[in-house]
Amino acid sequence: MSSTRTAFFRGILAGAPFLLMAAPFGMLFGLVASTAGLDIFQTVAMSVIVVAGAAQFSALQVLVDGAPFYIAVLTGLAVNMRMLMYSASLAPHLGKTLKWQRMVAAYFMIDQTYGVSILEFDKKPNLPVAEKLAYFLGSAAVMFPVWYGSTLAGVLVGAAIPPAFALDFVVPIMFIALVAPSLRSLPHIVAAVVSVVVSLALSWMPFNLWLMIAAVAAMIAGAETERRLRAST
Repeated sequence: MSSTRTAFFRGILAGAPFLLMAAPFGMLFGLVASTAGLDIFQTVAMSVIVVAGAAQFSALQVLVDGAPFYIAVLTGLAVNMRMLMYSASLAPHLGKTLKWQRMVAAYFMIDQTYGVSILEFDKKPNLPVAEKLAYFLGSAAVMFPVWYGSTLAGVLVGAAIPPAFALDFVVPIMFIALVAPSLRSLPHIVAAVVSVVVSLALSWMPFNLWLMIAAVAAMIAGAETERRLRAST
């Protein structure tokens, strides 16, 4: 078996544990979206096109609360601003791939694929670019079909799930599992703390506008901390 194929299967194994949380997460979104009035096509299309569970939930909730469409779009963009940091972090590892390969990787970049990949790349920085891309795509190959399918399942059978088996618990658990291993430097910790503090302080704002402010504040705080650390060395 080639090294590239081996890296692909290692990516699959790395992403597989998150299926335990991604599947109920997708079902929960399908249920919430259908309850909010979206039909099957709209719900599944949102998961296929947006491919961002947290942003989808946030935008959907804003729409349910009666906010204008542009507020929902801005909310989704604010939640997904972390993808800019993910892209910058992965650029040294995947930046030398072909343009179409980077476009494919951009579509498949979610919290789970980024999280498992950056941990692997940091541990093995000398991996060939082809193997890094294969590892990244392997983690996506196991996640995305389940995300699509679980969203559809949520629309079709979600309403039949008893309240005692509520699925909403998986959301905080999944993000804790993703974020906790990444808090390995002062800029990461500062960004996390600032996001929590700002979110709590501004939770009174309508239409979840605190999400946008907290995301921007966290990015600025993390970047400024890293700049000062570099200046002091």
